[in-house]
Amino acid sequence: ERVETCRNLGAEVILAENVHAAFEEVQRIEEEEGRIFVHPFEGEKTALGTATLGLELCQQIDGLEAVLVPIGGGGLCAGVSASVKQWNPSCKVYGIEPVGADSMHKSFEAGSPQSIDTVNTIADSLGAPLAMPYSYSLCKKYVDQLVKITDDQMRQAMRYLFKNHKLACEPACAASTAAFLGPLSKELKNKKTALILCGSNIDLTSFHDLIQN
Repeated sequence: ERVETCRNLGAEVILAENVHAAFEEVQRIEEEEGRIFVHPFEGEKTALGTATLGLELCQQIDGLEAVLVPIGGGGLCAGVSASVKQWNPSCKVYGIEPVGADSMHKSFEAGSPQSIDTVNTIADSLGAPLAMPYSYSLCKKYVDQLVKITDDQMRQAMRYLFKNHKLACEPACAASTAAFLGPLSKELKNKKTALILCGSNIDLTSFHDLIQN
């Protein structure tokens, strides 16, 4: 459905075998056709854009104690964490990654941006194959803790969000809720917490199939 929507809006869609091949194809097109690649998660301007979300959170919610941000490539978390920690240093920022797409975990452990061989998660929007220097450096500086969540925890969170809040979310959108209900439930109990829900790219059939598993 995402592909069809893009085509309906006039986009030329080129499909690749996997996310690694997709980035290689983008580089080829950029070089051969003289295009400008707007990176999905890397770079100063990307981080400045996502930082506005963290700024608005802090301006609208007094005494915020924790923020949970999904991580794919890290661009969203980089900007949000940088703005939140500079506005309110006592607020803890948690970066949430799927078990099957944990490039930021591996990067934190290694002390430099790392890639992963394969992406294996239902949260395809969080399936970045690597971390990159700029977003990694901001996450490393400002994120207090990284947390992994499983596909089953995301399915549970999707069901929770639909039942209790009438939100039909894709798995990536449910990642922060999965961490809040799961591994961080005790740590964040009774704390003023903001969850970033990012991603609504899911069709009815896929949503039904995922929450039934």
